[in-house]
Amino acid sequence: MVNLLTKSQKAVLYMVGSVICFSSMDLIVKYLNDVPFGQVLFMRFFFGMIPIFFLIPRDKFFTFYKTKRPMLHTFRAVSGTIAIIALFVALRNLPLADVISLTFTGPLFVTIMSVIFLSEKVGIKRWSAVLIGFVGMLFIVRPAFEDMNFYYIFPIIFSLGFANVAISIRSLSKTEPNYLIAFYFSLLSLFVGLSTIVNGWIWPTFHEALLFVILGLSGGIANLLLTQSYRLADASLVSPIKYLSLVVAIVAGYLIFSEVPKTMTLLGASLIVVSSFIIFRREEILKKQVVAPRV
Repeated sequence: MVNLLTKSQKAVLYMVGSVICFSSMDLIVKYLNDVPFGQVLFMRFFFGMIPIFFLIPRDKFFTFYKTKRPMLHTFRAVSGTIAIIALFVALRNLPLADVISLTFTGPLFVTIMSVIFLSEKVGIKRWSAVLIGFVGMLFIVRPAFEDMNFYYIFPIIFSLGFANVAISIRSLSKTEPNYLIAFYFSLLSLFVGLSTIVNGWIWPTFHEALLFVILGLSGGIANLLLTQSYRLADASLVSPIKYLSLVVAIVAGYLIFSEVPKTMTLLGASLIVVSSFIIFRREEILKKQVVAPRV
C-alpha cells in the first residue's frame, strides 16, 4: 500500500490531534466543576494509564517498572502532580482563555531553569523573549492584583511545575523509556486523587462516567500524539499548531461557559505566544532539545 502522507504531513496531523485531545481534557475538567476535585483527578489518571500500557514492550511487561534513577523519577512525578493539580484548580475557577494563555509561559520558566540547573548559556534573543513573555503574563494576571483573585497564581504554579518536569525529562529521556517516565507520574497523581475519597465522592451519572473515560483517554493520548509529532518533524513546523488550543479556549469559553475574553487577555496571550515561539526557534537553531508547551 502506497504511503500517501509525508512525515511532515503526519506530524501536522499528530499535532492537531494533540491539540484536540488536550482541549477536550481542559473542557471536561471545567465542565465537571460540581464533581469532587479529587475524583476528577483520579479518573483522569485511572483511564489515562491505559494508553501507557499499550507502549510497554511485551518482553518487559512484568519488569517495566524497574529503574536505576528512582530519585529523578520521584522529582519528575512530584513536580508533574503539583503542576496538574494547579492546572485543574485554575481551570475550575478562572476563564478558560486566561488559563490556557498562561500555560504557554512554561517555556519561559524552562529557559530560566536551564540556566540555573543545567548551566546552559542563554543569549540576548532568548532573554528578550523571556522578558516579552513575562510582560504578557502580567497583562493576563492583572485581576490577581486588582480584584484580589488569587486563583491566578495557580497557572503560574503549573508553569513552574512544568519547568521542573521539562528539566527532569531532558535528563531522564537519555536513559529511560517514555512509558516509564509517564507511568510514575500518572501513578502518583492517581494515588493523590484516590486519597481524597474520604472526603466524599459522588456516584456518577452515565453522562459523567462517559466524560470520565474521555477525560482520561484524551489526556493520555494527547501526550503520545505530541511526542510522535516532534519525532517526525522539526519543532518550527509543528509548534505553531499548538497555539490553536488558545483559539479553541476562546471559542469554547464563549459558547459553552459564556466567557467573553478580555482585551488584556488577548494582548497578553499574543505576547506569550510570540515569546515562546522565539524560544522554540532559537532552541532548534542551537540544536537543543525542544520542550513542548505542555508536558
